Amino acid sequence: MKHNIIYIDDETENLRAFKSVFRRDYNIFTTASPSEGIDFLRKNKVDLIITDQRMPEMTGTEFLEKVYKFMPGKPPCRMIYSGYSKTQEIEQAKEKEWMSTFISKPCDPEDLKVKIDIAIHNCNN
Repeated sequence: MKHNIIYIDDETENLRAFKSVFRRDYNIFTTASPSEGIDFLRKNKVDLIITDQRMPEMTGTEFLEKVYKFMPGKPPCRMIYSGYSKTQEIEQAKEKEWMSTFISKPCDPEDLKVKIDIAIHNCNN
């Protein structure tokens, strides 16, 4: 059974590349808009949410905070995949449990797959 993953990133080339690399391993859903991501999550079940940090509409941490608040109980696993790792917002997101994992861009696809699998396993146990 393939896990459902949604990836939110304002750079469409990142979305295309991610989907191309991982489409055989997971059911991949993508959007360049955090608002569309919220709408998708209100209607669909996913196992993992992956978001970039720096986006024009809202940051990844702001997005994950909204997800955490509107999904009571146990929300899906949440990951930030970004080139911006040394921000106060990311540390706050970890402390408040809005995200479970941070992965720095760029990441080798094989390493990223291992980290995705570990994150999904850890969140579902």
